[in-house]
Amino acid sequence: MTFTDTPHAPRPVAGDRRRWFALAIVMTAAFMDLVDVTIVNIAIPSIQRDEGATFSQIQWITAGYALAFAAGLVTGGRLGDIHGRKRIFLIGIGGFTLASALCGLAVDPEMLVASRILQGAMAALMVPQVLSIVHATFPAHERGKVFGLFGAIVGLGAVSGPLLGALLTEWDLFGLGWRPIFLINLPVGIAGLVLGSRFITESKAPRALKLDLVGVALVTLALLMLLYPLTRGRELGWPLWGHLSMAGAVVVFGALVVYERAKSARDGSPLIELSLFRVKSFAAGIAVQTVFGIGLGVFFLVWTLYMQVGLGWSALRAGLTGVPFSIAVSLAAGMSVQLLVPRYGRKVLQAGALVMAAGVLIYLWEAGRYGQSIASWQMALPLVVMGAGMGLIVAPLTDAVLSEVPREHAGSASGLINTVQQMGNALGLGLVSVVFFGVIDERLAPAEVGPAFTDGFQHALGWVAAVMGVIFLLMFALPARPAQHEEGTGDDAPATVAKEPELVS
Repeated sequence: MTFTDTPHAPRPVAGDRRRWFALAIVMTAAFMDLVDVTIVNIAIPSIQRDEGATFSQIQWITAGYALAFAAGLVTGGRLGDIHGRKRIFLIGIGGFTLASALCGLAVDPEMLVASRILQGAMAALMVPQVLSIVHATFPAHERGKVFGLFGAIVGLGAVSGPLLGALLTEWDLFGLGWRPIFLINLPVGIAGLVLGSRFITESKAPRALKLDLVGVALVTLALLMLLYPLTRGRELGWPLWGHLSMAGAVVVFGALVVYERAKSARDGSPLIELSLFRVKSFAAGIAVQTVFGIGLGVFFLVWTLYMQVGLGWSALRAGLTGVPFSIAVSLAAGMSVQLLVPRYGRKVLQAGALVMAAGVLIYLWEAGRYGQSIASWQMALPLVVMGAGMGLIVAPLTDAVLSEVPREHAGSASGLINTVQQMGNALGLGLVSVVFFGVIDERLAPAEVGPAFTDGFQHALGWVAAVMGVIFLLMFALPARPAQHEEGTGDDAPATVAKEPELVS
């Protein structure tokens, strides 16, 4: 296939078997991104030990990816609309593969952080094209089956990521230590690049929105002004410039609102559609997504450090300990969408927040009760309860947030939901320096590390439980029963997907 523009090329027909090859390629790319997030968490202690990384550097290894991903998501989707989704997907997967190689070959923590930021930026080009390509490639009556497969891929990524990361770290392939967690992306990415150029059909939006690079710059600047002092403040003794920077972030966010309002009036293509926030359920849902992302960002990094550094467990043992959590998330997510939400509506999501808070509190009690002698099987109960609560929330939340959004803004709203969740995750990773490292002395004797990390873990869990309580209250602003969308019209397509994409062969 070529990238020449033939606006009136026909939509793929049901008998075209190439679309299933295209689906496999884009799903593999989505899986690669999903696994990459969880696979890195489990290897963080090994990276810190082998590279001598500081606590702020290990926070940026994860937060840098989330920040770059969040900042570029909406723009990545619009670039696909304007220049062709296949073209931007291939650029994204090629760049993601290159960034993965740079991560695996990093000679110091600074290079690893920079490579992770590049990897997040390339994921922001690649990931938004996945559902857009599906929408443009498959007829309406087949999309239900396809989105079901996508849900299975998400579940598989959640279960397999930590295990794969643990195995690759434990095996120490060719003496490379943690590096294979990144290098494994190379053959997958190269295959996706080669096969994608052959089997994916090009598509564009007939009336694509313009880019809002100033909006992206303002969002990124505000988050950096907030996150950098949070992650470095403890090590530097909380200097005055850090407090000024965090206060200045509020001013930049205010400037962003003013600019976005003017941009919307000028050409109708802002990065953030501010009119959406007049919809109470959407505004509350964005708050839920942000706060939920903060809670998850705090928990997963602290949990990994607690098990591997505080308790001295191997990466493999830590990865296996997390399996009940992943399975519980997958099972509860399926039940919530198919059985519970259609019958009980918003109450299911609120129950999920309370159940997850209960799991966190059980975990907090067990960490204090058993101390350094806690076993993996003793963690199974709180992890299953937490996973069940999370599963009740994550699957139906997006539909609940979008249910009262006008159809013409569904794409912008979906993109914003994904963006704020990643931003919340980055903020949560930044807050780890306050809620976890902030209660741990900088100089610890070897015998003091375990008890100190256990105390820090308990302190962080208290914050996560409080976050779940805030989420429960915010959910009262969601609609009692999400509206049912008609399938197959294309009007409620994923973010950045136009109603009738023009195909280019």
